[in-house]
Amino acid sequence: MNTGDTNTVVGKPLNRVDGYLKVTGGARYSAEFPVAKLAYGVTIQSAIAKGKIAAIDTKAAEQVPGVLAVITHLNAPKASGEKGGGRKLQVLQDNTVLYSGQHIGIVVADTFERAMHAASLVQIRYQEEQPKINMRENLAQAYLPQGKIPRNEPPDKSHGDITQGLATAAFRVEQTYTTPVENHNPMEPHATTAVWQGDQLLLYDATQGIFQAQQKVAGVLGIEPEKVRVMSYYVGGGFGCKGSAWSHVPLAAMAAKQVNRPVKLVLGRIQMYGPVGFRPQTIQQVSLGATRDGKLTALRHAGISQTSTFDEFIEPVAKSARMIYACPHIETSHHLVQLDTGTPTFMRAPGEASGSFALESAMDELAYALNIDPIELRLRNYAEIDPDKKLPWSSKSLRECYRIGAEKFGWQKRNSKPGSMRDGNYLIGWGMATATYPTNRSPASAIAQIMADGTAVVRSGSQDIGTGTYTVMTQVAAEALGLPVEKVRFELGDTKMPETPVSGGSQTAASVSSAVHLAGNEARSKVLQLALSDRNSPLYGVNAEDVIAQDGSLFLKNKSSQTETYAGILARHGLKMIEARADAKPGEEKEKYSMHAFGSQFAEVRVNPDSGEVRVTRWVGTFGVGRILNAKTARSQLIGGIVYGIGMALMEHTVTDPHRGRVVNADLAEYHVPVNADVPNIEVLWVDERDPYVNPLGVKGIGEIGITGTAAAIANAVYHATGKRIRDLPITLDKLL
Repeated sequence: MNTGDTNTVVGKPLNRVDGYLKVTGGARYSAEFPVAKLAYGVTIQSAIAKGKIAAIDTKAAEQVPGVLAVITHLNAPKASGEKGGGRKLQVLQDNTVLYSGQHIGIVVADTFERAMHAASLVQIRYQEEQPKINMRENLAQAYLPQGKIPRNEPPDKSHGDITQGLATAAFRVEQTYTTPVENHNPMEPHATTAVWQGDQLLLYDATQGIFQAQQKVAGVLGIEPEKVRVMSYYVGGGFGCKGSAWSHVPLAAMAAKQVNRPVKLVLGRIQMYGPVGFRPQTIQQVSLGATRDGKLTALRHAGISQTSTFDEFIEPVAKSARMIYACPHIETSHHLVQLDTGTPTFMRAPGEASGSFALESAMDELAYALNIDPIELRLRNYAEIDPDKKLPWSSKSLRECYRIGAEKFGWQKRNSKPGSMRDGNYLIGWGMATATYPTNRSPASAIAQIMADGTAVVRSGSQDIGTGTYTVMTQVAAEALGLPVEKVRFELGDTKMPETPVSGGSQTAASVSSAVHLAGNEARSKVLQLALSDRNSPLYGVNAEDVIAQDGSLFLKNKSSQTETYAGILARHGLKMIEARADAKPGEEKEKYSMHAFGSQFAEVRVNPDSGEVRVTRWVGTFGVGRILNAKTARSQLIGGIVYGIGMALMEHTVTDPHRGRVVNADLAEYHVPVNADVPNIEVLWVDERDPYVNPLGVKGIGEIGITGTAAAIANAVYHATGKRIRDLPITLDKLL
């Protein structure tokens, strides 16, 4: 049986199915659920980066009218350690201060204003110690991490002989590139509402992973995961910082238990700088060796990044260097420096975003050294198979991305000499870079129900972090079920639903769509089998392969009069619904193919030679990202990634006081991100790429590839405009003057 070409809805630029609710205020975020007897929690954060709490005076706070509790390490309930996976948390179990901004207390009151006021009255005396804040000052203590980088790879990896590769090179580029600490700034701050119902805990949580939050909170509280229900219907952006359950989530639950009332805990914007992760600072050394005709003989990418003193997070900056270019000698490494800060975490394209800045800048430097066009240099080192795994690609359209992107951008008109292109007094620069991101997929499950009225409900416990998951899964379900989109309702965001992975690593579309597709197919097949085995059906006894499912009906191919509706079939059998569940997971294909998305980034910048101001004025990005589920949401995601990269290249930089470890630009007035005036016309295109191996629908994630290569393309364009090579992000005025 098939669903017929006219029923194909996957790929179409449908409007978001949740759009109306969002623009009318009907979409409820985690801090917006009405709960009876709701109390409000406000956390107290440490003012030092390292030391002990010598004394804490809560008397004045406790006397504020409406205050229900002031919870500190002196009276907090005991937690059960670090069970549940994820990050190591601080939940008021001792008087140790590990970093500035650490939650060291929580005030609960009957109004938010009273809780805020009471929190300001708590007096704390510290026994302060000298913190380690500056990564460069502590490079001598860099160490090889114990853990793995994503995809369970070792932090250090090589093939060939890098020394020989560099020694035989006719040309070399050996440079150091740096990226600063950057902070996520989703529009919705971290928010948790905790409601105890006997020994059952309900959490409305702003999270990218409801099942991960369930496991972590259950582990901290020492209860069975089944007693914790996490709901997250809408998330106002995450970008990685909501991928882990941080300390405030179990703290909200502990506070609710202590005051015997539901507690809502929302972090303020300033409170999000430190205790909920950030992109770590990196120092990256890249060495490239090449023959005179531009063939790479050696590629070394060594990264050092920061982690906390109590946990380990590796920023895998050199991961892409293992597979992006053909080279006989490749060496990659990752080392860490422990600092007295919070633990870093995933931030859009962790590793690839920072790492591509270094590697793709170095490739541009090599192109200039060899006097070879940057695209041509990349084509001469095009990897026909994965040089690391020695596996064929499941699909790869990078050549087409280069060709289409260059043609659309007008690259052939480029004068390669730095400073040669002008518009009046302004310097014009053109730069390009390669984009890549791994195609990830994890086990996921879904349930599809065809109802008696001919509509369908499909459930999968995923998250929509603003990317359009509701919409694309509705399309996938509708196509699999053979129903119009308007007759399908897709539900997510509840741990009572079938389990799915965290919405991170660009894996939600690939993972969840596989399960939704299979569940929809199975539900449709069950209805068909009812008809084929029913003597009263016009389809009785026909070959299943000759039946088409479309618009909620089954009909015989080439004989549309021989048809009946889903509703009619269920009614004749007295059924209220037909249900099917599917569990989808990766198989042996991971061992047979290397799976990545690829793209090309082309940037034009306009530089004021007098002020050093850089403006990005034009952009073309072309991508090979498998099957597109929705052309409109895909375009939005790719543009969003590029905008994120513009911020990374020109603005984003978290500034920390070297003495106290406090972030001094912890707000959107001082931590700069791109606004409309900073963003040019961005044109994104994609290749019609068919991949039969990655998953049942041929889907590759697109949430993160847009940022990869972006900062490098801008840095390369700035060099082309000015002749100044900036190797330290962000590219600010002072570095160009």
